[in-house]
Amino acid sequence: MIQIHQLKPKTKIKRKKRVGRGGKRGTYCGRGVKGQKSRAGAKLKPIIREILKKYPKLRGYRFSPKREKFVPVNLDLISKKFKEGEKVSFETLVEKKLIRKNEKPKILGRGELTKSLIFENLPMSKTAREKIEKAKGKIL
Repeated sequence: MIQIHQLKPKTKIKRKKRVGRGGKRGTYCGRGVKGQKSRAGAKLKPIIREILKKYPKLRGYRFSPKREKFVPVNLDLISKKFKEGEKVSFETLVEKKLIRKNEKPKILGRGELTKSLIFENLPMSKTAREKIEKAKGKIL
């Protein structure tokens, strides 16, 4: 049975190459000839800071509220899926798979509505409202 003190790594540890100290690589040792980068202790300014400093300073309080994102549901889809006199609400739209549970629907006026339907607690556009009233539907 093998014990912990008998375990050995598969590969040897590779030592980090120390550049700029003579040896087989010649006088420059992979640092190039002269210049800031060839010197000992050479530290360059991070370029990203220079880029950031060029941006104008935006002052003051900037507030952008999260706007509610509505999923458009057009009247032509509603007239295909619903029968005469049925109630159109959030729950019925989810049942008929026109929207998902986590989405917020908005009724838009594309297409024609031929049936009189009852719309309950749904936001809608002006054109949709006009077409529903024209088809003798109710908006609650």
